Amino acid sequence: MSTPIVAARELTQVYSVNRGFLRAPAKLQAVTGVSFSVEAGKTLAVVGESGCGKSTLARMATLIEKPASGALMLDGLDAVTPPPGEAKRLRRTVQLVFQNPYGSLNPRKKIGAILEEPLLINTSLTKAERTERARAMMAKVGLRPEHYNRYPHQFSGGQRQRIAIARALILSPKLLVADEPVSALDVSIQAQVLNLLADLQDELKLAYLFISHDLGVVRHIAHDVMVMYLGHAIEHGPKHAIFARPLHPYTQALLASTPSVAAGKRERIVLRGELPSPLDPPKGCVFSTRCPYVTDRCRSERPVARQLDERLVACHYAERFLAEAA
Repeated sequence: MSTPIVAARELTQVYSVNRGFLRAPAKLQAVTGVSFSVEAGKTLAVVGESGCGKSTLARMATLIEKPASGALMLDGLDAVTPPPGEAKRLRRTVQLVFQNPYGSLNPRKKIGAILEEPLLINTSLTKAERTERARAMMAKVGLRPEHYNRYPHQFSGGQRQRIAIARALILSPKLLVADEPVSALDVSIQAQVLNLLADLQDELKLAYLFISHDLGVVRHIAHDVMVMYLGHAIEHGPKHAIFARPLHPYTQALLASTPSVAAGKRERIVLRGELPSPLDPPKGCVFSTRCPYVTDRCRSERPVARQLDERLVACHYAERFLAEAA
């Protein structure tokens, strides 16, 4: 087995929330004890409702934020406390594609300047060499040569996201973190961008950390899936195993509520109530307040993720669901 491009162990992120005058700040557990790894040429999709910690995980993976605790390795090096002189190289190893192609590009700069800027900051290439590399990257993502001297407002949403992908790849990273990269696009354009990402992965052997709430998109692009709920990874394994036999009730509910991936006679699970506050999470299983199968054990004892049927699952009764699915 090859060395993972990114490997995280027990990543945790805690924010201090001001509660007003003369009141002690509250602690918000955004991510709690999440572990994962992604090899070259593979895609790990992270799914879950808004507020589950997906974007916080992306910010830690891209070195925008340091985790409160846990370990993060990038390209075999410690990314939390990098060796002397390695911090800049590590930041080039991982790049981010943002959700909104309209807001992620500087409207005052031409596309050529936007693509050349990372090279100007991070390399010693000449102007001619930067221009050559920028034009080559434009061709790689399906943009025409005349687009080089145009401004972002002159492009469609799909073209802008291609520009954002080109900018992310211009420094030849090994890990691409894509935070909802197609959610702002029309369905037909989504397919084009997803196919582009897949082709680039095959050609460049990129590792993808793909943040999404759309299980149809995840089914198209992912190799492995990690389901998050209230900052916890509650199910994590190969895509085929999770889509065929989801073992956590929350994963079952997500799949059953998505018509495009809910083929067959899968029973629909209706989740009642709201997502609990991360300022005051449930004492037992984090899903216990909404789970239709909840027991007293769930309310008092937090399940530990354990290996079962090709995946890790954090549910006291996962064996029962596996037996029912057989």
